[in-house]
Amino acid sequence: MNNQKNKLSSEQQESLLSVLEARFENNKHRHKNIEWEKVELKLKANPEKLWSLDEMERTEGEPDVVGYDEKTNEYIFYDCAAESPKGRRSICYDHEALEKRKENKPKDSAINMASEMGIQILNEEEYRELQKLGKFDTKTSSWILTPANIRKLGGAIFSDFRYDTIFVYHNGADSYYAARGFRGSLRV
Repeated sequence: MNNQKNKLSSEQQESLLSVLEARFENNKHRHKNIEWEKVELKLKANPEKLWSLDEMERTEGEPDVVGYDEKTNEYIFYDCAAESPKGRRSICYDHEALEKRKENKPKDSAINMASEMGIQILNEEEYRELQKLGKFDTKTSSWILTPANIRKLGGAIFSDFRYDTIFVYHNGADSYYAARGFRGSLRV
């Protein structure tokens, strides 16, 4: 990441912090026993992480705190938008899949976008943890981190929530759909 480009002005930082605080306060069930003041201190001390959160927000991911890792002293943010973030849909899984398509290429890939944003794509375990906090992807689906053995064979996995059940499916990594994006995580 280009550090000069990936910085928010003080006004942008304050605006984002205000949005994040309001979301935090309106969704206390996602982060029991976590105090906003401590999260805010960590965010202010890590402006590059604020930039990544702003990218999550800009692409309509609605990032929110979902946990705290005592071992690493990090707060964990996930995209908590009800549906897969609108600004990250119609993309294939990774750069290799993007290059493989000779016609009708999507604009980008989930892995490329996550890397450019400074975030990680959710894995299956994280996706299942997210679903404990609400009902997500009831009309859309999200690419999730694909195990190397599946990806090596040309596949990728995605998940959604239908019929009160979390489904994990497979598709060719080069496929893309208007209702499929990806969800990310960020540790601060």
